[in-house]
Amino acid sequence: MSQYEPLPRPESTQETPPPPPPPPRLDFYMPAMPPLGLIHALEHWWWAYRRRRRFRRSVLTLLEYDDAILGDLGYRRDDLLWALRLPLKMDAQGALEARRAQGPVEECPDD
Repeated sequence: MSQYEPLPRPESTQETPPPPPPPPRLDFYMPAMPPLGLIHALEHWWWAYRRRRRFRRSVLTLLEYDDAILGDLGYRRDDLLWALRLPLKMDAQGALEARRAQGPVEECPDD
């Protein structure tokens, strides 16, 4: 290997893994075990937080472009800003795609 060969890097995917499955129902519960529901809630929150951070990082790079380029990509600046303000419990990427699939919003002309 020479210094001019690129370093092998793991393939990064834009898709996040699915949310963690709910905890199994145990027949035997040790008193010293932490509650499985609490562990699942924390794991789910961490998964949602990581997904939102990844979405936010990608949208902030899009917001650096002007409106003409965003229009060519199929986005509108106010839709991206709207998706960034959604609560953490909502899937911002899915909501943005649903809003994008509805098509352009026509504004009413003032009479």
